[in-house]
Amino acid sequence: MELKQRFNEDVASYDRWRPVYVPELFHAIINYSGLDATKKALEFGIGTGQATLPILKTGCDVTAIEIGENLAEYSKQKFRQFSNFHIENMDFQNYKTKPDTFDLFYSATAFHWLPEEVGYSKALEFLKRGGTLAVFWNHPFINRDNDPLHRAIRKIYEKYPPSNDQPPVEFSEDKCKGIVDILIKNRFTNISSQLFYQTRRFSSKEYISLLNTYSNHRAIRAEEKLGLEQEIFTTIEAFGGTLNVYDTIDLYLAQKA
Repeated sequence: MELKQRFNEDVASYDRWRPVYVPELFHAIINYSGLDATKKALEFGIGTGQATLPILKTGCDVTAIEIGENLAEYSKQKFRQFSNFHIENMDFQNYKTKPDTFDLFYSATAFHWLPEEVGYSKALEFLKRGGTLAVFWNHPFINRDNDPLHRAIRKIYEKYPPSNDQPPVEFSEDKCKGIVDILIKNRFTNISSQLFYQTRRFSSKEYISLLNTYSNHRAIRAEEKLGLEQEIFTTIEAFGGTLNVYDTIDLYLAQKA
C-alpha cells in the first residue's frame, strides 16, 4: 500500500487527532482570494475536512477530490448539510474539468503527494485568470532542546524506524523559499508566504493515537511499532503524563496571471 493511502485505514481517528488550522490562516486565504458565495473552490486531498468548513462557510461552491474511499465517504457525510459541497472519490491525476473553472484551488498538508509537474500545472489549468492557489502544510515538532521530554522521545526514535535519519529541525521562515521558487517557475504571480503557530497538548494515550494517523508510522513493522509506542507511552507518563506538540503552518498564496 502506498503511504498516501494509509490515511484511509482509520478515518475516525484521523478526524479526531489531526489538527485543524488556525482561524488567521483562513482569514488570509479568504481576504486574498475575495472568496464569497459567487465563487467556486477546488480542494485537493480533503481527508476528513480539517480545512474545509471555513471555506464552505463563505457560501462558495466547493468541490473536493479525495483518493481514499473511506475518507471521501466520511467527508461526504460530515458536510452533508452543505448544499454547496461536492466530493469526488478519485485520483486527482485523473480528474478532469473545463479550464478556467475555479476561483480558488487549495490543499492542506496534501499537495506534496502530487508530482510537481502535475499539481501546479493542473492548478494553473483549472483556475480562472486571477484565481488563487493556496497551499499549506502543518509541521508538528517534538524535538525542542529545552524540553526534557522531547529529548527523551528523540532517544526512543533513534532505536526504531523511521528515525534512522537526522533529527528533525523545527520549520522556519527560511524554508519557505523552496515553494516560492516553485510557484515562480510555474508562472504564478503575486506570491506571498506566511507562517502561523499553535501548540497542542496530548496525554500519553492521545499522543499514541495521533501517531497512528501518520502514514510512515503505520508503515512500521508491527513488532517495532509496538515497541516504539510502548516506550513513548511510558516516557510521557514518567514526565507527568502530557506532551506538548509545537505546530508551524506555512501558507503560500499566489495568483494565475
